[in-house]
Amino acid sequence: MSLSRRQMLIGTASIGAAAGLGAAFPAMASAAPAGFPDYRFVRTTFDKAKLRYNPTGELIFPCIRGVSGRVANPLGRYYLYYAPHDPPGGICLAYADSLEGPFTEYPHNPIVSRDWPGKYSVSHVSSPHVMWHEEAKELWLYFHGENTVTRLARSKDGIHFGYDKEVLSTRLLPEGTTETSYARVFRHDLPSKKARYVMVFMLNNKSDHRDIGWGWSADARNWTFAKEPLIRHGDVGANNVGGPHLLWRDNSTYVVYNTNIEAGGNILITEVGNDFTKREHLGVFHRPLAGAPDGGRCAAPSFGTENGREYMIYEAGARLEGSIAIARA
Repeated sequence: MSLSRRQMLIGTASIGAAAGLGAAFPAMASAAPAGFPDYRFVRTTFDKAKLRYNPTGELIFPCIRGVSGRVANPLGRYYLYYAPHDPPGGICLAYADSLEGPFTEYPHNPIVSRDWPGKYSVSHVSSPHVMWHEEAKELWLYFHGENTVTRLARSKDGIHFGYDKEVLSTRLLPEGTTETSYARVFRHDLPSKKARYVMVFMLNNKSDHRDIGWGWSADARNWTFAKEPLIRHGDVGANNVGGPHLLWRDNSTYVVYNTNIEAGGNILITEVGNDFTKREHLGVFHRPLAGAPDGGRCAAPSFGTENGREYMIYEAGARLEGSIAIARA
């Protein structure tokens, strides 16, 4: 089954992977706003200790994509992209035939490293977000390295990528911006801006606090960025916000994002409307488990739907100790 972008992202859902099936454990989530479902923890995607490539013992920023019918001879129906954050980082891939796994680590990770001869050499690359570009019939990978630059690479098979260009950097934002990272890109029409794609990302304006920034594009390569944040940390009572993701429900558009960066934090939700002019902060979208694997922190959700079941795959635990977990609606 090949999933469209809307099927993958509508509602709130994501995936999960690895380690055998079994009874789901109850989650701590309260009812989500705006008609979105609750999610209950199922399992972690990997036993980190058994990964061939795991240089730092922490994994972040999962992104799930259905590839059946999109790439020739796929390794599985679903590709899961993820990365360590600390140096050397490295964009990694796992694959499965179900959103509930088991997921298998690609044996030649990382598929993108911190050194790309003739293009860049940085301390780390991380935060992979992969978008199916329908017109190009390609998987487009957005990733950061350093935290000041977001880059684009493109692939026909979702495994072997060719470098394209930088698409976001601090120099494209107002003076004083020190960080532009954790970007995700979505197909979304903004007729007033003659745009067909939207990017959401985390930014730091020299304040030691992170906000959510955004931009728009006609082709997903060349971008215009708003001079003011889409969501300010102070507007939702947080010290930091990050890990944004777009969702759609009942003919409106929402941003879900995590509070704080290092330690504990919830996933919140704000309605921005289809034209991104609304700012309706709706509160908690998902609360972390107090115990393992979340340890009071959930972040960077990605979403998918399989056979009518909605899934959320997310970053669980303190950022530099994190795992990737699966929750099911």
